Order: sequence, then C-alpha cells, then structure tokens
Amino acid sequence: MKIDTLGFEGAHWRIDTAEIDDRSACQLVTLFGDSAILRGAPYFEEIRALYPNAHIIGASSSGNIQGAAISACPAVAAAVSFEQGSVAVSRMDFSSGDDIQALAAELIDALPAEGLKHIFLLSDGLNLNGSELVRGVNQAAGGIPVSGGLAGDGDRFEQTWVIADAPARQNRVVALGLYGDNLIISTGCHGGWSPFGAERLVTRSDGNVLYELDHQPALELYKTYLGEFAADLPNSGMRFPLEVYPDGDNRHTVTRTLLAIDEAANSITFAGDIPKGHIAKLMKPDIDQLIEGAAEAARAIDNANRQSALGLVVSCVGRRVVMRQIVEEELEEVEEILGDNVKLVGFYSYGEIAPFNDRPEQCQLHNQTMTLTAIYEQPGPTK
Repeated sequence: MKIDTLGFEGAHWRIDTAEIDDRSACQLVTLFGDSAILRGAPYFEEIRALYPNAHIIGASSSGNIQGAAISACPAVAAAVSFEQGSVAVSRMDFSSGDDIQALAAELIDALPAEGLKHIFLLSDGLNLNGSELVRGVNQAAGGIPVSGGLAGDGDRFEQTWVIADAPARQNRVVALGLYGDNLIISTGCHGGWSPFGAERLVTRSDGNVLYELDHQPALELYKTYLGEFAADLPNSGMRFPLEVYPDGDNRHTVTRTLLAIDEAANSITFAGDIPKGHIAKLMKPDIDQLIEGAAEAARAIDNANRQSALGLVVSCVGRRVVMRQIVEEELEEVEEILGDNVKLVGFYSYGEIAPFNDRPEQCQLHNQTMTLTAIYEQPGPTK
C-alpha cells in the first residue's frame, strides 16, 4: 500500500507526502472538507485529474484531520494505491419521508459480495435518522464489519455534504467496500465521558425523541441535573450527553448527543434513538478521560506491520467543543499508539459509526466518541 496525503490551499491541491509512483493506478481517495469548499470550489475536478481512475469518497466536516492535527486547510485528502487489494463504491440519495432502513439495505446489497472484507460508510449528517441507517446496514451486511460517520457542518448544523465519485451533494450516503485477502482492517471506538447521577428507565420515547424517564418529564428531569447550565440549553446539552444501554447490559453503551428541546412537550431530541425500556444516565466531560478514550480506541487496533497504512479517524464535534484548544491531544495519543507509519486522515462528525470492540459483526451509531478504522496491507502474494 502506498499513500499520498494532500491539503487544499489557495484553490488548489498540494501534495504533502507522495508515495504513489503511478497515480493512474490509485484506487481510492478519501476527502474531507469544510461545507463552503465542498459545495463551491473546484476541488473535485482537480483531484479527479490527479487520480483519474480512483474512487473518490468524502464528507463535509466540523474539523479536518490530517496526521495528529486539525488541518488549517479547508479540505484534506489521502490517496491510496493498494498492492493487491481493491475497492468498490455504491451510493444512495434519499428524500424526506423515505424508508431509510430499506434504502440502507439496498445500498449495501449493491456492493459486490464476493471477497467483501469491510464497509466504510459516509452519510448526510442532518437529514436522516442515523439509527435507522445503521439498522438497515446491519440487516444487509451479514456480519461484515462496518464503520464510518455522519457528515458535519462546523457548529452551524445547517447543511452537510457527501462525495461519491462526483461533486458533493446533500441527502446522500456512500458505502465503500474493501476487498482483498492481504488487507487487515481493524476498528476501535471509545468515549471517555464520566457518567453521573442515577440510572433512569426510558419509559416513553419515539425514535430519537425522549419524553419520559422513570415516568417523569424528561426535559424537566434533565434540567434538574444540569443546574445553572440549564439556562443555556440546547447549546449546553453538548457538554452533557446521555449514556444509553439495554437494561441489564451496561457493557455495551452508546452515547447520545442532545440536538434540541421542546418546552411545550417537555421532550428532548437526540442525535440517535433512545429506545423505550433502555437505561439512560447523564454524562459529563472529564478532559483527561476524553483523551484517554481516544487512546483506548487506538489500542483496539491490530498493528499489523510497519508498512504504510491508512488510519481513518471519525471523532465527534462535541468532543472538539468540550476540549477546545487541546483537542489535538486526542489525535496525538492516537498517532503515538498506532505509529507514524499509519497516515491519519478524517473529520469531526455529527455521528460516528463503529462496532463495539468485542462485537465486530454489528455496527452502532455513536455520539461524542472517537472511532478509528485502520487499513493495513500485508506485502507479498496472497496467502
């Protein structure tokens, strides 16, 4: 595997590290950028000219990751040339009211099944229910590991964009299939938030809208825990997500970020489903634990060799908001553990898709979580 890394600056792509000798043989480009760049500048035509035969996928971001830093460039990319591995791409466009679960299953079914080793998924981050997307993907993937994320838009939450072998557009999901016996693909995910307060039973909810905890109005109860921070809702909600898990199984928790509140209904809308009958518990930030959470995600990766490898990083915008100027410390932890042979590229997202570390056969929608997908290629003939 050979990798070029690139930054978009001054309306042109700059190649920062160049390993690929024959760019026409490059199979894959992953690209992440600010919404304003992806919907306007001629970023796509130029990178298509550089890598004419590659599949190009990407998403808008809330921060572009290149190496152990948030890049100052409005877009970043990594081009990959596999020795023996190969890739395929499928995409779906959706409209309001579409059955996202059914469309997601069709998206996965469109990928060639033979030799499929891993699926990397990028989705519009605002206009669909990520939990429905994940359910459809799991239904069709048949145990193939899936990771990825939901596109971001800084802290604006206005428009998100996805690239799938064409200039970016909204209301799109793209699936990248990775193939090859020589490929070793590992995922890791971890949060690092600190739960506090009592366990509460979800007694009334509808998808990602929470109405009652322990038969009490959810918003009223949430405000009681937040104290002085309640006055700044919904903005302050990013600092206090919910930990959600099936009753009796607190080993497999997901984190849910608050998106909106409804004072009249006393309800809270989250970035993923809050199933009735699950347990919910408030969480608060601890900077050291958040950074350690990124390290835990990296430790879950199988370090296959010292050859060049691709590390796709999807971390949550909420982590960036909370950690502020020291957010790059989580990226530095990841790079130190994985090694500088792993070229990191990725984005801060509106939702992260990854399996639990001990359940690789089924992906989950996460919020406020660091997720990693490391792609190694063993050199030499297929064994």
